[in-house]
Amino acid sequence: MKTILQIEDNFANKILVERVLEPYDYRLLHAADGETGVTLALEERPDLILMDMGLPDIDGQTVVTLIRQIPEIKDTPIVAITAWPSATALQMAQSYGCDGCITKPIDVKSFPALIAQYLKQTE
Repeated sequence: MKTILQIEDNFANKILVERVLEPYDYRLLHAADGETGVTLALEERPDLILMDMGLPDIDGQTVVTLIRQIPEIKDTPIVAITAWPSATALQMAQSYGCDGCITKPIDVKSFPALIAQYLKQTE
């Protein structure tokens, strides 16, 4: 069973991701802020991290930088979930060290397939 860590401070977005991914038999973890997210990533070693880039304590870019500096989890795929304009979102996410980007509002129809694609890269 694949483990996905969602680092997201917005409760509605957290619930949306959980409901959309629930039928796919993933183990879903959640952190509401960056500090908790880094700790949980190190403790649980998820297969994929979904990173909100606008967090209340540490911005997503800093969280990604921190994770990339920890040898045990530095290669974990990180996908930015962001409201940035789609024209520049992927380029910005990659420049911050993310492996991909999904723009908000999340397209619930294509979201599961995108997640499956990112998880395949870890096999």
